[in-house]
Amino acid sequence: MSSLNCQQLTTKNAWQFLDSIDTVLIDCDGVLWNSNDTIDGAVETIQMLRKMGKQPIFVTNNSTKSRRQYIEKFNRLGFTVSEDEIFGTAYVAGLYLKHKLKFSGKIYLIGGSGLAEELTIQGIPFIGPGYDHVEEGEDVHNWTNIELDPEVRGVLVGFDPLISFRKVCRAASYLTDPSVPYIATNLDGRLPIPNKGRVIPGTGCLVDFVTKAAARQPTVVGKPNELMFQCVKEKFPLINPERTVMVGDRLDTDILLGKNCNLKTLMVLTGISSLEDVQHNQQSTSQSLQKLVPDFYLPAFGDLHKLVKKE
Repeated sequence: MSSLNCQQLTTKNAWQFLDSIDTVLIDCDGVLWNSNDTIDGAVETIQMLRKMGKQPIFVTNNSTKSRRQYIEKFNRLGFTVSEDEIFGTAYVAGLYLKHKLKFSGKIYLIGGSGLAEELTIQGIPFIGPGYDHVEEGEDVHNWTNIELDPEVRGVLVGFDPLISFRKVCRAASYLTDPSVPYIATNLDGRLPIPNKGRVIPGTGCLVDFVTKAAARQPTVVGKPNELMFQCVKEKFPLINPERTVMVGDRLDTDILLGKNCNLKTLMVLTGISSLEDVQHNQQSTSQSLQKLVPDFYLPAFGDLHKLVKKE
C-alpha cells in the first residue's frame, strides 16, 4: 500500500480491512472518549472486535492514570477491559526504569498519582509530586542553594497540573549530573478536547520547560517511540505486526508509532488531527511529513461497527 494513499473505510472495504488484522492498538483520548464523555459507537465497536476474535490493546500517552485507575474509567464509561490490555505511559515508564535501565536510587518525579502508583508497583522510590510553591516576591537568586536529595538518581517528567518554577529548577539541577537519566512520558503539545477555542497544554509543554533549563534531551517512552510497542509485544508475544493496526487521532504520535513499527494505521477525526493535516502531508516533499499519512481514516472509531452492520 502506498504510504501516501489514505482510504476512507466504507461498507465496501470495511470487511476486507477487518479480515487483514488480528490485533488492534487503540489510543484512548480523542478515540474512545473526549474528557469524560464516550464517543458514540466506541463501546459497540470494541464489543464487535472481540466477537470477531480480534485483540484490542489500549495504548495511551496520558500519564495521569495508572492501569488500575484506567480500569475504573473504562468501566465507568461502559467498556469491558482487562488490566493486561492497558499500556499507558505511567506503566511503560515504570517498566523502562526497572527492566531496561535496571534503575537504582530515587526518581525526582514531575507528575501525578498515576505515575506515582506505577512507580510504587515497580518498587521505585520517588520524591516530587504535590505542591512546591513559589511565594510572590521570592528572589529566585536565593535558589542557588536549593535543597536537593542526594539519593535522587533520575528525573521523570509527565503531566503535572501543579508544575511550578521551583519544580523545574529542581529537575534541571538534578540533570546537571550527566549520569542522571532524563525520561519523559510523552511530548504531546495539547490535550484533545471538544471545546473549540479552548486549549489545555499537554505534557510536551512541561517537558520543553525542563529540557530548555537542563540543556538535555529526554528519552521519551510514549508514542511514537517504539518502546511502547515493544512493551506490548513482551506481554503479547504472538502479535504479528503485519496483521496489527494502530488506531488514533494524532498523526505525530499514533500514526507515526504505527509507521515506525510497520503496522497498518487508521486515523479518526474525533481528536487532534484533521483531514487537512493529512492532505498537507500528502502534498509535502518532506519524507518525515509523508510518513504521517495514515493508511485509512474514519470520521469516528464508533463508525466501524456501523459499517459492518450495514453490510
